Amino acid sequence: MFVDSVWLDDAFVRLGSDLNLRVRLRNGGQQAAENCQTKVFIGKQQAASFRVTVPAQQAVTTSARIRLMESGVQACRVEVEDYPVDFDNAYYFTLQPAQQIQITEVGTETKLGALYANEPLFAYQFTAAQAADYRKLSAANLLVLREAPVVGAGLRENLRRAVQQGATLVVVPSAVSSSRESYGQLFRELGLGPVQWQPTAPTPPVLQDIALPNAQNPFFQDVFAGVNPRAGMPKAAPVLRWARSGTDVLRLRDGENYLAGFPSGKGQVYVFSAPFSAPYSDFAQHPLFVPVLYRLAMQSYRQEQQPAYRLNQGVVNLRIALGAGSASEPAYRLVQDSLIYIPVQQQLNGMFRLEVPPGMRQPGFYNLQTKGKTVATLAFNLDKRESDLRSYSAAELRQLIGPNRSNVQVYETGQGQTVAARYKAQRVGVPLWRYCLWAALGFLLLEGLLLRWNRRTVPVAAPAVAA
Repeated sequence: MFVDSVWLDDAFVRLGSDLNLRVRLRNGGQQAAENCQTKVFIGKQQAASFRVTVPAQQAVTTSARIRLMESGVQACRVEVEDYPVDFDNAYYFTLQPAQQIQITEVGTETKLGALYANEPLFAYQFTAAQAADYRKLSAANLLVLREAPVVGAGLRENLRRAVQQGATLVVVPSAVSSSRESYGQLFRELGLGPVQWQPTAPTPPVLQDIALPNAQNPFFQDVFAGVNPRAGMPKAAPVLRWARSGTDVLRLRDGENYLAGFPSGKGQVYVFSAPFSAPYSDFAQHPLFVPVLYRLAMQSYRQEQQPAYRLNQGVVNLRIALGAGSASEPAYRLVQDSLIYIPVQQQLNGMFRLEVPPGMRQPGFYNLQTKGKTVATLAFNLDKRESDLRSYSAAELRQLIGPNRSNVQVYETGQGQTVAARYKAQRVGVPLWRYCLWAALGFLLLEGLLLRWNRRTVPVAAPAVAA
């Protein structure tokens, strides 16, 4: 039995808060694993312990309640007792408290500061649309373009670049007619395609009811825990419509979109069809406003570093503070105790890409270091296929090999013989060298005897002596 994978129900890890850790255990053997002891460690301290039964060739998912009490990266592991196959009894992973989500509002004045300031998970800042601070845009996880009177070319380019690199952009259109051309250009550059603007009427806009959200939508998971949907829905008067289908979040009662999401590059774009300000909407005063804005911020969070990696997965992508090494050696190394590996590495668009060295075969924790300083701790585990103890029968192997590979032979044990003995009997035959050796020794002995016999002294008669 071995640990297949681990994950958390909540993507945001908070210090001192209970976390639900899911552990998937898989049995790669042919027999059921009964009451297998499983332990969870955070650092050197045991955090949970339980027993589980896993049928043969099946997987079972269980959960454990854990809590992180220290900041920084925590080296964690799950250990199972599976004697005698114990090479894969430990699964290594890392956990660390979530970093603050960087939120930047772009508009004419700050409107969302008080909303996001109530949650320490968010770090809010504002920049004016007419003189935007592009450094704030590039560092943000969530960008909220709120009713800017015009979206200049420089602002459009930096918003597009941030989305391409993985940021989330929320667009709240302006009701000013002169802003429509620049907003349309922004939508085209983001890949949303053309949008249809509603004609400007001299009379006040007609508000429409927003339909009740679908509770099965993953976007609204746990949102209605603090909101009573029967309290009435907000109203809005849309100023634009779009033809491209996206991820519907909120709709009006007539079926038109009010809030939808669109993928763009590595990021996501969410578009509201109406401004937040009166008289076009009362959404900002509705109890649903805060959870929707919080959910948009939470979905913008991306944890590039995974809790665990496999030694055979080839490539690891990280988002770290990139630096430069010395001129005579690569910038980053993977270090585990006395083992040092220099991976093939590449820095591109704020991302660090490294290839797992082919010679790195020891599971455990590796420190990614540059100039002797650790910038990340990565957990690597064995390939799951190494824990699969299933085997093929001789007949299945012959079927897989096929009849066209005469150079491949399948040997099976039987009749008290090992595979090596059967191979020798079928391919090598009976070894005759022993008999040749004994025959040679016999002939040498016979030769020695004959030589000794021939060397015996033959008695010679004494010659006659004349008188």
